[in-house]
Amino acid sequence: MRQRGSIGLVILSLVFLSIGVIGSTPRSLIEEADRLYDRWSGGFDLSSYGENLREAISLYEAALAGLPEESLQTRAYVLNRLARAEFELGFAYLTDRDELEAAYSKGKDYALASLRLDPAFRETEEESFRAALSGANDIDAIFWYGNNLGRYLEFHPLTAMRGGMKDVRASFERAIGLDPGYLDGGPWRALGSFLAQIPSALGGNIDRAEEAFRSAISLGAGYLENKVDLAEYVMKPKGDTEGFCSLLREVLAEADDPEVIARWPLYNTLAVTRARDLLADGLCN
Repeated sequence: MRQRGSIGLVILSLVFLSIGVIGSTPRSLIEEADRLYDRWSGGFDLSSYGENLREAISLYEAALAGLPEESLQTRAYVLNRLARAEFELGFAYLTDRDELEAAYSKGKDYALASLRLDPAFRETEEESFRAALSGANDIDAIFWYGNNLGRYLEFHPLTAMRGGMKDVRASFERAIGLDPGYLDGGPWRALGSFLAQIPSALGGNIDRAEEAFRSAISLGAGYLENKVDLAEYVMKPKGDTEGFCSLLREVLAEADDPEVIARWPLYNTLAVTRARDLLADGLCN
């Protein structure tokens, strides 16, 4: 149970946040949130960026509350940014189980709200969600829905077995159909991670996962997570120690180039940390 003092600090911070946004327009809130969210301008520090990410989420939420219902394009932008930011908060910073579940739950709901801005999606969804997804065209909403849902289902195995996993896979496959190069091979990377980590009874297939990761690498050589995922989720389980170690060493060699890290500051920084941790486990000695 949390201490009362901690609750008081949370309430106090919310009060100060509310004072800061009173009188602000949705546009100004979005601009400030974008500034805080930006990890490409100037230097990037993983630990300090976490606070920026949290503040950006709060500002996007405040902006969303003030946007007119008819501002569809702006609402889609904010909803998609929230879906991505909630995923990244969980992926990079959160460790508490309840906080992780909450972040991924909010992320999937934001992405789904973005998809539902399209009347055609809403109409088709009444009959079949996957049919609606197959006709959706907002790759941001689709991709981050799949990613958040996949993580959310880790906390809800019954929902996963009752069709949730099929929705995750459908999201990634639709994203591949729309733009396989999105986020330097993101859809293929996400599908590879999905296929490598779920049981075969739910559609897992390590050989197909390898194909997906290699497709991601071919589309996004500068996205270091592509190689780290291939090493950890395919080479290691297959017992290919040489391939495992070679991929991780390639990642560290590439990371010596500042321009490589600068391309994807958050994700490449996290990938380098994973690569070092995996190399330190003794397999590559």
